[in-house]
This record gives sequence, C-alpha cells and structure tokens, in this order.
Amino acid sequence: MNAHFRKRTGLTASLLCLATLSASLGACARAFAPSTDPTSPIAPRVQALVDANRHYPSWENFPAAPADLPQAAQVAARVQALEGQGGALDGEVARIDWTLGDAETLAAETRAQVGAVPVSPDAARTEAEIDAFAQSLRDRAKAPPPIDRRPIE
Repeated sequence: MNAHFRKRTGLTASLLCLATLSASLGACARAFAPSTDPTSPIAPRVQALVDANRHYPSWENFPAAPADLPQAAQVAARVQALEGQGGALDGEVARIDWTLGDAETLAAETRAQVGAVPVSPDAARTEAEIDAFAQSLRDRAKAPPPIDRRPIE
C-alpha cells in the first residue's frame, strides 16, 4: 500500500522539481542578457562604457612563472642552517641564569628603580585629584536640557 503512494508522490515531486528548475533557469538566463533601453538619454554613454570594459584578461596579462627558483637541495641546506641556528639559540637561552626566585624582592627592586626617576610636578597627582578631574570631565560631558519644540500659541 505504501509503495503505490511513494511511486505517485515521487513522480509528482520529480515533475514539480523539474518545472521549478526550468522556470528558475529561464529567469536567470533572461537576467544575464541585459539590454539597454535605446530611448534612454544615457543609453549611448552606457553602451560606450559596456563596450570599453568588455575586454577580458588573456594569458598574456598574467605574470610568467618564476624561472630562478632554488633547487630542492639549496632549500634543504637553508632549512638545515636555520635549524642549526635555532639549536644554538636554545643552547644560549639554557645558559642564562634565570633569577625569578622571590617576587617580593623583584617588586621592591622595580619600585626602587621607578622611584629613582624624577617625576614632573604636573604628572605627580594624587588619586583624589585624578578622580576630581575625571568627575569634572563627566560633568562637562552631560547633554544640555532638551529644547521645547512645542509651537508658541
């Protein structure tokens, strides 16, 4: 019983798909063949632009293949040299005496170095001064009150 239903609906669905496909392709084919209205005042200019840009690229416009490529052995030698340099760099990094023991000591040394640099009096502001300056900028940035746009009676 289900087989007959499937055969009928399959044939109907196939015909429906075929009709939809042919209609959509027909619409696309018409869309790709545009024509300019000859009565339009800009028709000659449009046609001149179309004719001027009708040239398609040809193989002469593409760059030629490079002729001076290195041989595979040369590339392999360069890769080996880079890997050797990387190994030497790894060895140098391994010989560095890393002193990352105590974070508090590092912080104290950094504070001492920063404190030794003279600071401009203009740049030396307290946190309260910075907050007051920021608040004054916020106050200036507030929008003005709205304008009454009702007509005067």
